[in-house]
Amino acid sequence: MPSSSEVIAAVRRAVAARTPLDERERASVARVLEELDRLPEPLSEHADTVHLTGSAVVVGPRGLLLHRHKRLGLWLQPGGHIEPGETPWDAARRELREETGIDAKPAVRPPDHLVHVDVHPGPRGHTHLDLRYVFTGPDADPRPPPGESPDVRWFGWEEAEAVADPGLIAVVRALRLPDS
Repeated sequence: MPSSSEVIAAVRRAVAARTPLDERERASVARVLEELDRLPEPLSEHADTVHLTGSAVVVGPRGLLLHRHKRLGLWLQPGGHIEPGETPWDAARRELREETGIDAKPAVRPPDHLVHVDVHPGPRGHTHLDLRYVFTGPDADPRPPPGESPDVRWFGWEEAEAVADPGLIAVVRALRLPDS
């Protein structure tokens, strides 16, 4: 298990290496790099109202997996806070399982390959520095457990683009295959 400082160094390298997909991601990359310099514990949701989160952008035979966030009411990719001792890419996979009941595999190697960065308001006045990783999902129906949003489903690419949160649109377009 990598140390917290090793994880933060890996995140910094990955974020600095991003070629932003649009102006929103360009601003998000700059903000994440600024916050990594400022925050003493960027992986902890309890250390500051601004912190890193990990999200899973899940693609599969049926398109893109989204869930309606139970507090925000937006169609988003599964994701959330990073637990102690966890990496952002491991948090993305754990949150995916917890929120949808789907177990997916990283779509690229290494599994820490960052596909998108977005900074956005989270619940309870937090600001999420969201690190997004792509996963390949099975052709299976989501089965969210009790307490999670029951609104989880696969969307075709056009429909996903129409309903997804605006901060997700650039990565949806980038991941969409030309003939899908």
